[in-house]
Amino acid sequence: MSDITVVHVMRHGEVENPDGLLYGRLPGYHLSELGQRMAERVAEHLAPRDITHVVSSPLERARETATPIAEAHGLELATDARLIEAENVFQGKTFGVGDGALRRPENWKHLVNPFKPSWGEPYLEQVVRMMGALDAAKDAARGHEAVCVSHQLPIWILRSFVERRRLWHDPRKRQCTLASLTTFTYRGDKIVSVGYTEPARELVPVHLRAGAKPVRGKSKAYGA
Repeated sequence: MSDITVVHVMRHGEVENPDGLLYGRLPGYHLSELGQRMAERVAEHLAPRDITHVVSSPLERARETATPIAEAHGLELATDARLIEAENVFQGKTFGVGDGALRRPENWKHLVNPFKPSWGEPYLEQVVRMMGALDAAKDAARGHEAVCVSHQLPIWILRSFVERRRLWHDPRKRQCTLASLTTFTYRGDKIVSVGYTEPARELVPVHLRAGAKPVRGKSKAYGA
């Protein structure tokens, strides 16, 4: 058996979200038609790969993204609660460019410490659970490849930790666009490289691509 194992951590595709809410861990948010196309595109991209394990966050949008990949390899889709979206006190509310969220006094108490952060699940807690999920996927696919479908913020925090960057950051600068793959390569039990690809890039609206400038009225739903 090879001592090289590859784990692709994928962000789910676009979600049907007509009200522009920060949906967080709320149930009932499914992929849009475009999001389904993104999932199919990544499944096609990964079809030639030696994938033996596919696992997702328990949220609908993640499971719907992972399903075409699992089906393409004849695998049963597993779920891991550690891959879930980060907890956020603004869940169920609008919190985007131009909506006035930062000017509302009732929100100020949640914004006092961006380094933790004070509005949601601490970054270090995200690191612990995401590293656990990553290692579990590595063990399940040892000598082969695995796919974990998760959410933007936990994926970015995981990558930042592995690449030894600070965990607090500007959300606009995350390199983790919809349906992207952040790939961790292990030699034995040690991560030896991290890669990033966007197999569905041409399907992603320009204002939602990594590094794009936020557009008023088109919330990026950071961390989704």
